[in-house]
Amino acid sequence: MEQAKLIELAQAQQPRLTEWRRDFHRNPEIGYEEVRTSSIVAEHLERLGLEVTRNVGKTGVVGVLRGETDGPTIALRADMDALPIQDLKGAEYSSQIEGKAHLCGHDAHTSILMGAAELLTSLGKPKAGNIKFVFQPAEEGLAGARAMIHDGVLENPKVSAIAGLHMTPGMDTGTVGVSRGVAFASADRLVIKIFGKGGHAARPHEGIDAIAVSAQVITALQNIASRLVDPLEPVVVTIGKINGGYMGTAIAPEVEMIGTVRTLSPALRERMPALIEQVVSGVCSSFGAGHEVVYGDGYPVVVNDVGMVDFLTETIDGLDWAKGWTSIVPSTGGEDFAFYCEQVPGVFFRLGSGNEEERTRYPLHHPMFDLDESVMPYGVGMLSAVALRFLEKHTNQ
Repeated sequence: MEQAKLIELAQAQQPRLTEWRRDFHRNPEIGYEEVRTSSIVAEHLERLGLEVTRNVGKTGVVGVLRGETDGPTIALRADMDALPIQDLKGAEYSSQIEGKAHLCGHDAHTSILMGAAELLTSLGKPKAGNIKFVFQPAEEGLAGARAMIHDGVLENPKVSAIAGLHMTPGMDTGTVGVSRGVAFASADRLVIKIFGKGGHAARPHEGIDAIAVSAQVITALQNIASRLVDPLEPVVVTIGKINGGYMGTAIAPEVEMIGTVRTLSPALRERMPALIEQVVSGVCSSFGAGHEVVYGDGYPVVVNDVGMVDFLTETIDGLDWAKGWTSIVPSTGGEDFAFYCEQVPGVFFRLGSGNEEERTRYPLHHPMFDLDESVMPYGVGMLSAVALRFLEKHTNQ
């Protein structure tokens, strides 16, 4: 179909996209609790006449639009989960659930893919090949992508390639940013326990202050990036939570620190547990404290398939309504889209969602995060164009 028609159809969806997004925003559900969200999604896909499978990866939903004849299958993915963070916006559509909020744009991702499913279904069955709509739970640290893969999301019909997008407040509404090759960092979990010796705060020499030791450990960990790793190799070690002690007049006998480790290199990722153990052990031994380091593998590095990146940018170049794309450096954020990219060629791109209003420029995961809702038709149009052009290109080869 004519490319101009895609954006016309997508723009006509603006009221419904906004309605869906605000409803999800008022009623956020965190990882593997997306019962209400997935039910709304599944009912929408069923009304469209798609083949719908519920409870994929616990609370995920998959819809399939099959073509008239066999051919490749392109998958489009959206994540549905919210964050365990308090919404502080005070908007009419702010979260109604205490301590939970859509502060990463997943409500928009879900709405966009619902819109793309409706648009593509309205065009009728593809001549050849299939389009699979993947609504994924639990992206925020709970590996919903891996759970869906375990439940067969990439099979029946077998997925040939996959595409996904993410809201980006630091980019202007409708613009696209994509990384060629490595796109997002690995994201691993780190837990460090420091074992000291309690005592009176007025006589610290009689104890071993686990809090004082933990402060030295936190500082020393930053030397991994500055002194133990090639400066051209990005690595981030962040301690985001610390807990220890009983009262202000007592030496803390134990401290637990929880953090995250991000790298853009699989090889460096393999080295990080040993480097962290080396640093923590050295600091603790110098103060006579004990320690325990638990390093948990989280999300792998997201590696965009080079061919899929070229395909995406060529597709965008062919859309006269698109606002252009730029090649961007990889992000040290983590994304479980990585699990799909390990199995099939994939491309994950960022879609600008910020305008001149301050409310649209707060970073992801900020309690005030919001977005320019006019971005959603661009998302619908782009995902639809990617799906249509992929089937056309790969069935004509």
